[in-house]
Amino acid sequence: MKFGILTLSFVLILELAFGTFLVEKNNLKVTSPDSIKGVYECAIGNFGIPKYGGTLVGTVVYPMSNHKGCKSFSEFGVSFKSSPGSLPTFLLIDRGDCYFALKAWNAQQAGAAAILVSDNKLEPLITMDTPEEDTANADYLEKINIPSALISKSLGDSIKSAISDGNMVNMKLDWTESVPHPDERVEYELWTDSNDECGKKCDTQIEFLRNFKGAAQILEKGGYTQFTPHFITWYCPKAFMLSRQCKSQCINHGRYCAPDPEQDFTRGYDGKDVVVQNLRHACVFRVVNETGKAWKWWDYATDFSVRCPMKYNKYTSECADEVIKSLGIDLEKVYLCMGDTEGDVENPVLKAEQESQVGKGSRGDVTILPTLVVNNRQYRGKLEKGAVLKAICAGFQESTEPAICLTEDQNTNECLENNGGCWQDRAANITACLDTFRGRLCECPTVQGVKFVGDGYTHCKASGALRCGINNGGCWRETRGGYTYSACTDDHSSVCKCPPGFKGDGVKSCEDVDECKEKLACQCPECKCKNTWGSYECTCRKGLFYLRELDTCIGAFGAVKLGWSFVLILLLALTAATLSGYAIYKYRIRHYMDSEIRSIMAQYMPLDSQPNNTETHMDF
Repeated sequence: MKFGILTLSFVLILELAFGTFLVEKNNLKVTSPDSIKGVYECAIGNFGIPKYGGTLVGTVVYPMSNHKGCKSFSEFGVSFKSSPGSLPTFLLIDRGDCYFALKAWNAQQAGAAAILVSDNKLEPLITMDTPEEDTANADYLEKINIPSALISKSLGDSIKSAISDGNMVNMKLDWTESVPHPDERVEYELWTDSNDECGKKCDTQIEFLRNFKGAAQILEKGGYTQFTPHFITWYCPKAFMLSRQCKSQCINHGRYCAPDPEQDFTRGYDGKDVVVQNLRHACVFRVVNETGKAWKWWDYATDFSVRCPMKYNKYTSECADEVIKSLGIDLEKVYLCMGDTEGDVENPVLKAEQESQVGKGSRGDVTILPTLVVNNRQYRGKLEKGAVLKAICAGFQESTEPAICLTEDQNTNECLENNGGCWQDRAANITACLDTFRGRLCECPTVQGVKFVGDGYTHCKASGALRCGINNGGCWRETRGGYTYSACTDDHSSVCKCPPGFKGDGVKSCEDVDECKEKLACQCPECKCKNTWGSYECTCRKGLFYLRELDTCIGAFGAVKLGWSFVLILLLALTAATLSGYAIYKYRIRHYMDSEIRSIMAQYMPLDSQPNNTETHMDF
């Protein structure tokens, strides 16, 4: 009895000292009939698997009997499994008489794709949670896979009225904005407990740690996520500070407490043992995080759960120390972080944990164990690898998701059907469809360093210096008779221009220009023109050769067959060149002879250009 009173005190203190518990919501859009068409809020249930980052469209059905869904629908011979080609079924159930989770399980067994629970009173939306394991058979809890939502009484009544009037009620459940997705990194935290003797919930936490470890470490090592583990603690009311309950459940003189694992003070481990191990878990994370290897915390948490369980009486400091040392973690730093757990002093680590429990911004208070928080929003649903990974993947900015988010079991590739409605070049196997966790984007791609530009839907065109290497830059190209012509040029433009000898748009076609017919070449009197693909051939009459640069014919011995005016001009030019060359030659010879003569005469007499020496030196 005393334990029950003390536990209740903890809960009351938590509610008074902290802020409020926020209900996590998603949108519900009724598309028909017109009388109730609109967007409404609904509360995400804390069981099943919400489709974070996605949507689900279906038709609402309200059962003729078993309105509250507390019994199996098989007893009534009813199935809600949708037939091929029809929309999935959303089963509308009334609140009351049994657990929310049981209603969801019965709906799932009957073939429903989702369950909507209509509130039975006018009040703000609440979170539908799982029952306590000591009061209900919880075997079905881990088997619930359909999403669930609590809707207001007024909306539920409107849907029932529309159905009774013979209207088909269609709606879309939308979770795309349930998790913020501002950038390419996701911050998430797990509020957990090292206690492994609390029944089904403890087993679920341990199983999740082991199953999610691999994915968590991949995300953390790749820099895609920033993970932080947290641990809930309470403080003991002053009125009970000296009680046996507080002494066995708290450390640091009642400042940090945890419930007794077995809820029996006469056997097993005490709550204070759990607090100490939680503190050790938190300090292990701080130490490995400082070394830049935060992912090693997952190794410690999973190894501790395997090697140091309560049921084998190994939930001890000695066992934990062995795990720490086996992983190469600095044990001395861990103990330095833990500090004094016996003294009447504050513990900085546990005090920070208590402060972190208080809701801030869009995140409410953390009061449920376990609780996952993704981008400052509390996760609702089954604590299971696939479901949690889906929520984390929904937190990435679109197109920045890591590969682990785009696997078949996490994501439907919308580019596989009709290429997502985006542009594609089948010949080059290039597409503008970019599959993302939330759907798809139509963006012109970059292939082998070549950037494609366009709207992504109807056209994309290669640009840049290397563009011709990718599908010829989207330009025309053709080969005939061993000759290849292309309308693409390797420059920084994205223009397709037909090469010389062709005309056209350069993209779809380039047609050969008939130089002979259009009199563009081979027009001299002695020339004979023949058109070829991309060029032409020009021949002269016997004894003459065609000079392509001048578009004329010349004789076999260099006699050019030109007009008299051209011959006269050519002769004058040659004469002028000869006279100029002769004059230059004479000048250079004369200059050379003058230089030689001056050099010889300088050896025998001073020249005018040399200065007179006025000093005389005589040898005796």
